[in-house]
Amino acid sequence: MPVSDDLAAAVPTGPDAAAPTVSVIMPVHNTRRYLDRSLGSVFAQTLDQRQIEVIAVDDGSTDGSAEWLFEQARSHPNLTVLRQEASGGAGRPRNAGLDLATGDYVFFLDSDDRLDTEALFWLTRTAQKSGSDVVYGRIAGADGRGAPVDLRTTSAAVSVFDSPVYWSLAAYKLFRRAFLEQHRLRFVEGRLLAEDLPFGITALLRAEVVSVFAERTCYYLHGRDDNSNATRQDIDWCEYLAYIGTVLDQVAAEVPPGADRDKLMVRHFHGEILMPFGAPYLGRDGAGRRAMAAAARPLVERYLTDRVLAALPPALRLRAHCLRAGLDDELTAVVRADTGSRPGPPHLDDDGRVYAGYPYFRDPQRALPDACYDLTDRVALRQRLVHLHWVGGVLHLRGTAALSPLGGDTVEIHLRRGGTTHRVPARYQDGAWRAAVDPATAADGGPLPGGTWGFKIALTAHGTGGAAGPALRREAWLVPEHPADETGHPDFAPRIVGRGAAGPAVAALFRSRPHGHLNLDLDGTSRPLGADLRGTADCTRSGRATLTAHLTLPGCPADAELQLILRDATRTVALRTTATRNAGDHYTVRSLLRTGPPGTWRVALRVTAGPLRRELPVHPADAPPDGPIPLTLNVPDTSFRTRLARRLRG
Repeated sequence: MPVSDDLAAAVPTGPDAAAPTVSVIMPVHNTRRYLDRSLGSVFAQTLDQRQIEVIAVDDGSTDGSAEWLFEQARSHPNLTVLRQEASGGAGRPRNAGLDLATGDYVFFLDSDDRLDTEALFWLTRTAQKSGSDVVYGRIAGADGRGAPVDLRTTSAAVSVFDSPVYWSLAAYKLFRRAFLEQHRLRFVEGRLLAEDLPFGITALLRAEVVSVFAERTCYYLHGRDDNSNATRQDIDWCEYLAYIGTVLDQVAAEVPPGADRDKLMVRHFHGEILMPFGAPYLGRDGAGRRAMAAAARPLVERYLTDRVLAALPPALRLRAHCLRAGLDDELTAVVRADTGSRPGPPHLDDDGRVYAGYPYFRDPQRALPDACYDLTDRVALRQRLVHLHWVGGVLHLRGTAALSPLGGDTVEIHLRRGGTTHRVPARYQDGAWRAAVDPATAADGGPLPGGTWGFKIALTAHGTGGAAGPALRREAWLVPEHPADETGHPDFAPRIVGRGAAGPAVAALFRSRPHGHLNLDLDGTSRPLGADLRGTADCTRSGRATLTAHLTLPGCPADAELQLILRDATRTVALRTTATRNAGDHYTVRSLLRTGPPGTWRVALRVTAGPLRRELPVHPADAPPDGPIPLTLNVPDTSFRTRLARRLRG
């Protein structure tokens, strides 16, 4: 993906430009098999290696990692290797590296992950341009490991409360070193899991500028083939939850109660408080499960506000409610429905709400409110427009759609213009739909009026009562899966379409900017006919002229008239014209002019189809595609006086 010009040009260059340096700190513990990939990605950076300081800290490895690192240091003068006793986590080696770092910026690289080759260049450039304390690069998962957040928008400054950055608190990002020292930020030592939470939280909440560079993937998170990632290790979950309590107390000390704190707590209920209540919870016996629930309950009681509860999906909402209410048996049933198999299918109830299929819904013996199961606001329309094609004057559309996780029953295509909506039924079966939009009948059986019409898809799901019962509908704008630039795509070319009694019209499909929604311009001017109209005009001294033009004219009726015309400031001359239709809606038009009014004339093509009339400028055959140069014809004065004067001058 190309990088934006303003970012590429924003940083001073030249001999006097300050060159930022970055210290890459890599904790290592028994990851010898991955070091070629991780450390190699640093040595492959496009940023000058003289601006990169690499500090690898071996934390008591027994697989030869330290020896390999020392060997690499002999051929890489910018690599410093430290060796220390095993500390039980990445915190102490990161701190040791941070104490040695001298760079303007610091980047923490895990020894089983890797950097994109241009990562440090763009991250440091972003930090320079924006004055950033923290810079996130786009993250991608690999080898079965997913990314915690999908960063798709580059931004010079984001808020932790209104952007996804807080959902990634791990260390793999760029920090301004002076900022870290100003706030004395260091990692918790001796912990295998979540040792970076206090560091990441404090950095984000105290940073003046947090930036995102998302124009290319910067960091690749790799899963290990031996399942030895820290997040997959056996953990003392009661101790872990007690530790998370201290972390959340730190959040509460930084952010007062209210909407902003609740936004952060939603992330922590997802990522830390309720995360153990899956397979780890089911793997304990009854006493172990009760102990885990007792460890989590104080956190739920302190930080689970109604706003946080409503923001959680039903699976977590039910867990949180059960923990707060002390419903251990119900909690086990909910976790088992998620972990051991799958919950039952969601259903559309008679009250018009959609409820998840977890155990004990409306069980009079259980204290589980409907709100814990309600996923109505989470039912999303997942749809694709996979094909569009004009056949004659009818637009055929094909795609897929489903109301996740509910399904769907009927599809309509909506044509929207201002406050007006016209509905076109579609055939829908097994998640696939087809529709035919005919401008002659699209307005509820009548011709579609002129203007710009946007295309939406509406998918409706019915309850057990069918169409006569409650229904849930979702709508979305159609976005073609064609390339964003529709130039040259035959179905986006302007064409003539019939509209029944309303007569023909010019129709042109286009994608709106920046979102790419499908639109139809009917009798408008966004995409005029004849964009490829090119021609030649040859004239002899005697005034005889030959005009030839070529163009593509999709949908042109057989009885349409194509006529070349000449125009100057005050006059119009219509020429006798022959038109030949070739394959693929291509036309050739010719006119022979034996004599005519002298002067310089602009050449145009008049297209007449019933009440539709358009005059299209002809451009020279050798004109550039984006150069609106008119084709002109110079007709000499062939009168007797003019010929006599020429002879006398000769």
